[in-house]
Amino acid sequence: MRVRRPSEFDEEIGFNLTPIIDCLLFLNLFFMLATTFKDSEKALDVNLPEAKSGRVESLETKEVVINVMADGRMKVGDRILDMDGLVAHLKQVALADRNTPITIRGDRGTEFQNAVRAMDACSRAQLKRVAVGILDDGSRPPVGAGK
Repeated sequence: MRVRRPSEFDEEIGFNLTPIIDCLLFLNLFFMLATTFKDSEKALDVNLPEAKSGRVESLETKEVVINVMADGRMKVGDRILDMDGLVAHLKQVALADRNTPITIRGDRGTEFQNAVRAMDACSRAQLKRVAVGILDDGSRPPVGAGK
């Protein structure tokens, strides 16, 4: 009887990693394509003014962002709304939760009256947590620094 040596085996012993790598790449691709990015309304091309004081609002609930464009148009999410449409939308928000934070982001080149119209819409919908979005000029320490 003849004993076979290890070099005489027909198959190599090991793991085929190709199916595992394929699955990982497909999962990665799926999650990249299925992800919706938060804050899409904050990515709009609005040139915000700067401020040296203020505080960062903590977001416990879903925030509604009203973008006031340079030409006076008002945009919530990806929809452009007129004054009546904005009031109707904000009333729906108020029905869900009156304490929903509202941020009005006005372009630096818009007239003040346009921002006042957005504030008036919030008042007509009886929403009280209204803030104005600005850019931090970086001259002050972050909120909570030095404590």
